[in-house]
Amino acid sequence: MKTVEIIGYNRANLGKAETRQLRAESNVPCVLYGGKEQVHFYSPMILFRDVVYTPEARFVDLNIEGEHRRAILQDVQFHPVSETLLHADFLELFDNKPVKMKIPIRTVGKAPGVQQGGKLIMKLTHLSVKALPNDMPDFIDLDISSLALGKTVKVKAIEAKNFEILTSPLVSIASVEVPRAMRGKTTESEEEGKK
Repeated sequence: MKTVEIIGYNRANLGKAETRQLRAESNVPCVLYGGKEQVHFYSPMILFRDVVYTPEARFVDLNIEGEHRRAILQDVQFHPVSETLLHADFLELFDNKPVKMKIPIRTVGKAPGVQQGGKLIMKLTHLSVKALPNDMPDFIDLDISSLALGKTVKVKAIEAKNFEILTSPLVSIASVEVPRAMRGKTTESEEEGKK
């Protein structure tokens, strides 16, 4: 999995005034937890672009004043109006400790239903996965080569290798929708058959 470096600086004070000042200077107050103790730090907002604004799952190399720690972005808070990044929580990774992440789904193959005029509808774009950091996949492949018109593929169809899928196996991931024009033709032909 790709790793993005985020440079951070330890916070001396944790008060509201200092937090407002950091945000005014385009910095994001952050917390790293999961280790022996929580680490409060801040990072320039621009460094979050390749972690927050991407559909891909990424590990983060946190460089807090020269001390490197491997982590994942666990949670972010945005301003309700301006959409500015207000706060970020990181979870420290350890090789022997499983972690939960949302991993993007990638479709493989061509659905016969789409070639017949149907439309592929992705109901899920990510799956919740639990694995050791070194076993965490970059993405999860979904084979749609047998997806016919009006059919659906569910989470249970995915084979998990070295990871556990936490999303319910009964949830639909993708389906091929029958277009309205084709639905009308089917009804008309059925009615003609009845006459």
